[in-house]
Amino acid sequence: MSNSYRSNILKSQKRAFSEGTVLFDEDLWLFFEIDADEESELDFYLNHEIRLFREDSWIAGVLLEGGIIATPYERIRMHDGDRVQIKKNILFSLENLIEDISDDAFHQFVSTLNNLHYSLYDSIFCHNHLAFLGGQKVKQGVNFMTFDNGEEVCAVQHHFTYYKKERDRFEFTLSTGKRIVIESFNP
Repeated sequence: MSNSYRSNILKSQKRAFSEGTVLFDEDLWLFFEIDADEESELDFYLNHEIRLFREDSWIAGVLLEGGIIATPYERIRMHDGDRVQIKKNILFSLENLIEDISDDAFHQFVSTLNNLHYSLYDSIFCHNHLAFLGGQKVKQGVNFMTFDNGEEVCAVQHHFTYYKKERDRFEFTLSTGKRIVIESFNP
């Protein structure tokens, strides 16, 4: 599995963008997310991937200062009231965790998470114990993750043992009581 394969999986995740409208008020750009009660300064999202809805289609680019979006072909100035989607970040600890696990464990974990109607972008908590083990010869422990898709919560325990063989066990527990356990072994 290549890095482009993992990248494609990340790009296909649901809820990877926050959607809302922008408002220009007193020399300040604000972002009003549809699902949030408060506005935030658009400058917080500088250099993030952004999509602007214009003429019945989404234009993708990178947010620059002053309400400018840089696309591969041009720079577009946003207007007050424009509809936008801003790319969310995956929690830093979760991002590190999914980079450190094997391709097979990554595929099984993300596939199961998606089949349960969760996205990597639904993560609200991740304790990555693996990151604290550094160069130890034997790496063993548990990582804890929590996901919220807006309807239900899913807690995931990732039990791992990395020594002569790699063993990953993911235990998914949904707020409905449903539980799933998957395991990955790599020689």
